[in-house]
Amino acid sequence: MPYIPHDGLETAAMLAAVGVDSLDQLFDEIPPNLQVQDMALPEGLSEMALRRELEGRALSNAPLRCFAGGGAYAHHIPAIVWEIAGRGEFYSAYTPYQPEASQGTLQVVYEYQSFITRLTGLEVSNASLYDGASGLAEACLMALRIQGGQGDDKSILVPENLLPGWRRVLDSILGLQQIRLVTVPYDRVAGTLVLPAEAGDAAALIIPQSNALGLLESVDVLTDWAHGHGLLAIAVVNPLALALLKAPGDWGTQGADMAVGEGQPLGIPLTGGGPYFGFLACRKAYVRQLPGRLVAKTVDGQGRAGFCLTLQAREQHIRRGKATSNICTNQGLMVTAATIHMATLGGHGLQRTAVLCHERAVRLRELLTVVPGVRLPYGGPFFHEFVLRLPHAAVAVRDALLGHGLLAGLPLSDWGMGEAGDLLVCATELLDEADLLAYRDALTSVLETL
Repeated sequence: MPYIPHDGLETAAMLAAVGVDSLDQLFDEIPPNLQVQDMALPEGLSEMALRRELEGRALSNAPLRCFAGGGAYAHHIPAIVWEIAGRGEFYSAYTPYQPEASQGTLQVVYEYQSFITRLTGLEVSNASLYDGASGLAEACLMALRIQGGQGDDKSILVPENLLPGWRRVLDSILGLQQIRLVTVPYDRVAGTLVLPAEAGDAAALIIPQSNALGLLESVDVLTDWAHGHGLLAIAVVNPLALALLKAPGDWGTQGADMAVGEGQPLGIPLTGGGPYFGFLACRKAYVRQLPGRLVAKTVDGQGRAGFCLTLQAREQHIRRGKATSNICTNQGLMVTAATIHMATLGGHGLQRTAVLCHERAVRLRELLTVVPGVRLPYGGPFFHEFVLRLPHAAVAVRDALLGHGLLAGLPLSDWGMGEAGDLLVCATELLDEADLLAYRDALTSVLETL
């Protein structure tokens, strides 16, 4: 059937019910510059003609070459990932509290947990969390429970070069529970963390790999320092980078105690900022303090393999006073897509993607640092992001490069970090040599005219 909108009488009745006189008045909170006044669509098109019209309009909106990162990254997603994730069995699956009716969903989550434990080198993973930042807050709460401290009893050591958005989430979630966050400064020359003189009453040290400046930290030294002072080590990691870098479970002498991160690089499109998912893995000794769901493989009375939720009953998430967390979702659709993505690429494919990201970033840095006026403020090792120091304000340069079809990076001044000319630039496997050369040429042109 064709879609029939409301007629004039129906529209008038609805407007009267909400107490406004017109549709314009109903939507007057939308700024005029954001309102589309005329779509200029032709009338009465067939489906085929309309499709052709829309495809033509889409082609006229040439996509920007994306060199921005800062916690969300543009990667290739094989077509199979969302073709399978979008099937009805996955797309509309609900919470799997009845295992006999939810074996497919439970198996996907079990496979996801297995992938995360392999990437992180830790023994247990939960069924994911809302996003990386809130997952980090949960890891901090978990550390406090393990260390036997809450509120004024214990604090958390937070790197100054953690992604600022993640720090704000920690301020919100932990601050509301009167948990103190102690900032660990970073070296303004090297860009990496400075070991604190003492641990004080801290329960855990957060270790970002990479940090907000794209630099790799000395994770072995930091992990051993934390353990040497009786602290837990919480790794904050990019899951794709773990296909190339040392797993948190192998950091230092004993390995990190927990690993948390944003799962978006694993088959989740940028989509304007979400929904994404957070992953959280830990040592088996801490599994009773792990928030969220945990799926296990077992056998039924007839010896047949099956999957079920384990260790945590549904009621634990309802009885607020006794719950490890009140998270009642695991971003199931996003986790399904990530599981399909990891299974499709396999270990070799993930590693090859990570290598390409690093190689593209190294090549881009070589090209851009020969542009007159461009410097590198930090010279340490990195994965696929680095900071450029430009001779003009990074905001102005970024805006000018939009005219060249480039999303050139993130000005650190937006985060209150670095200097006015500092621009965080990212490269992934989606960018080829022509894209990198186009950035160099456009940057040269823009700097000559500013």
